Amino acid sequence: MADYFVHQTAEAHGNAHIGAGTKIWNYAQIRENAVLGEQCVIGKNVYVDFGVHIGNRVKIQNNVSVFHGVTIEDGVFVGPHVCFTNDLFPRAINPDGSLKGADDWTVSETLIQYGASIGANATIVAGITVGSFALIGSGSVVTKDVPEQGLVVGSAARLIGYVCKCGLRLTYQPDSENWNCAKCAVSYNFPAIR
Repeated sequence: MADYFVHQTAEAHGNAHIGAGTKIWNYAQIRENAVLGEQCVIGKNVYVDFGVHIGNRVKIQNNVSVFHGVTIEDGVFVGPHVCFTNDLFPRAINPDGSLKGADDWTVSETLIQYGASIGANATIVAGITVGSFALIGSGSVVTKDVPEQGLVVGSAARLIGYVCKCGLRLTYQPDSENWNCAKCAVSYNFPAIR
């Protein structure tokens, strides 16, 4: 008997690897050779493409699409309706009008590092890295790498500050050139935002 849960309306391919304690909810689809770690929560209508790697204790909310070429490390939060892309030059057809096939495009790898959080309705453009414990604001379109603990918002997303590992926005102290957390009383030495 499986040591994970798959809702009766969900589809988990027999060649997918699903870790202990993971829960896959209504109408989700987990494709072949996808790897889901332990204690993950995969929400309603989530699509996990073939060969995707998802770490342990990852929460993916409803209606998220995680396409081939994406790696999500441990402890990542992905808000509802987030979309990961994997093709920097998308076209349905080749220049001669023929339908593109698997050999007619190149997958761009995307990496979401440990503990990062991605807000609802964000789009993550292919080929970037989101740093550990970074925070992507809701509705952002992320077109370039995000630094560790970076806070980015907008379209295209821009760095507006940093967040503590607890999730609270850090306050910059110009006299010490440190970023401080009011909740944890921890200081970080990130560069000033100009």
